Amino acid sequence: MGLARNAPGAPAGGPACGAAPARPAVPARAAAPAEATAPAQATATLSGSEHGTRARIARLILENGPATATGLSARLGLTPAAVRRHLDNLLADGMIEGRTARSYGTRGRGRPARLFAITDAGRSAFEHAYDDLATSALRFLAERAGPAAVGEFARRQIADLENRYRAAVGSGSASERVMALARALSADGYAASASRAPAAGGGGEQLCQHHCPVAHVAAEYPQLCEAETEAFGRLLGTPVQRLATIAHGDGVCTTHITAPSLLKSLNRDRRSSPAMTDKAGGTSA
Repeated sequence: MGLARNAPGAPAGGPACGAAPARPAVPARAAAPAEATAPAQATATLSGSEHGTRARIARLILENGPATATGLSARLGLTPAAVRRHLDNLLADGMIEGRTARSYGTRGRGRPARLFAITDAGRSAFEHAYDDLATSALRFLAERAGPAAVGEFARRQIADLENRYRAAVGSGSASERVMALARALSADGYAASASRAPAAGGGGEQLCQHHCPVAHVAAEYPQLCEAETEAFGRLLGTPVQRLATIAHGDGVCTTHITAPSLLKSLNRDRRSSPAMTDKAGGTSA
């Protein structure tokens, strides 16, 4: 449990993940056609004559995070005007929402760029079926055996994922392991990316998951997120801290991975400072 919480160097409040540097490969089983699992409203949105382009735009926003019309037009090879027409339809149907891009430093003249982010309704168009069944099953388990049983179930489920990912993560540098974990997650449909965490927050790495197949279930049972975070810490061999989750209404699941150099420095300080040892581990004589 300790690896999953209070990671040294984690930014207070947690930065939101930006767009993924490159679109990760997501297998077909995790990217079922939107019309197959969407609610009625989303199905209507994505079933017209322009289904293909509109679905591609929604998927780009889902997998790469909030995007501008200009950025989407460049990726799709369409004019910004054509992309905006599709965005207007997605906005009208509640599939996406508009946000004003944050400005860092000095900004030029003109209105700030507008970002488009996926909504819960839009995300549900890409999620697996049987969320209600899974939630009901866990609710039954909690009622009959208690909340601890749900946690045990979550850890058992994530153990299979952890075993599969261990070989993929390997034993390279810290950044290489995080990148390898992102690739493994993407192969399972999580549309993950990795990047350096802001230096102001202590450095380290940042793992972003732009899609969560169990987000609706995890919203009621956060034990699923907790078990996953603990597994990340074990796989990477360093403390990690979950800063944001799709299940709790954030646009992206964001995990901060402590820089090994910071961890070594803290360990040296603890060994050399009795007061710090007392506070951290309660091992004073």
